[in-house]
Amino acid sequence: MATGELGGRSAEKLFSLSGLFAVYKPKGPTSAAVLNLLKERLLAEAGVPTKDNKRKRRALKIGHGGTLDSAATGVLDQVTKGDLENVLQKFTGDIMQVPPLYSALKKDGERLSTLMKRGEAVEAKPARPVKVYSLSLQQFQPPLFTLDVECGGGFYVRSLVSDIGKELSTCASIQELTRTKHGPFTLEEHALHEDRWTIDEIARSLEHCMSLFPGEQSHKKFKTELPGETAVSREDK
Repeated sequence: MATGELGGRSAEKLFSLSGLFAVYKPKGPTSAAVLNLLKERLLAEAGVPTKDNKRKRRALKIGHGGTLDSAATGVLDQVTKGDLENVLQKFTGDIMQVPPLYSALKKDGERLSTLMKRGEAVEAKPARPVKVYSLSLQQFQPPLFTLDVECGGGFYVRSLVSDIGKELSTCASIQELTRTKHGPFTLEEHALHEDRWTIDEIARSLEHCMSLFPGEQSHKKFKTELPGETAVSREDK
C-alpha cells in the first residue's frame, strides 16, 4: 500500500519519518499504553483512520526501549548512612545479578510476570553478569534513601535494591523509579511530553536526536548499539 493512500501531506510526512527519538512516560501507564496513545495521536493528526482499518494502522511502526533504570528510591530499616555507603561499593563495576521473578523475562514463551499473576510456580533465572558504571547515595532520610545509578543493559534496579537490603541483613524495596537517561537521550533535554506529540515536533526531535550519533549508521546498527530506543519507521504495504 502506498503511503499516499493513507492521507494527505501530513500522512506523507509522518510515514517518511525514520530514526530514534525520546518521549516522556509519566508514572502510571505502561510503556505499551504510552506508545499506543502516541500512535493514535499521530495517526489522528495525519487524518489516518485507526478504528476501521487495522491494516493501515499497522503501517506505522513504533517501538519502545527496555528497562534501563537510572534513579531509584527505596525503603530501608535500622541502617546508618555509613553502612549504606560502604555496601554500595560492592555493587559497582562488573557484578553478577539475579533478575527479579516479576519481570519481562520469559519461560516457555511466556513472561515470568504473567505466570506469577496466574499463580504458577516460577523459578529464579540464573545470575548473569551486569555492569554498574556508577552508584551513589543522593539522599538518606531513614527509612528512605535515594540512589543514582548508571548501568548497562539487562540491569534491574529492583534486584539491586533488594540485594543491598540482604547485604545489610535487612530488607529493602523500590518506592519510586525514574529513568533519567537512555544512551545519549536525557529526560530533561530530549524526552517529548504528551503536549508535544505532533508530527512536526517529532520530526524536529528526530533531526536533533539523530545528530547525536556520529556518521551515517543503519537502523540495524542502531538497534544493536542502543537496543529498544523509541523509533519510528515506514512500512509500505
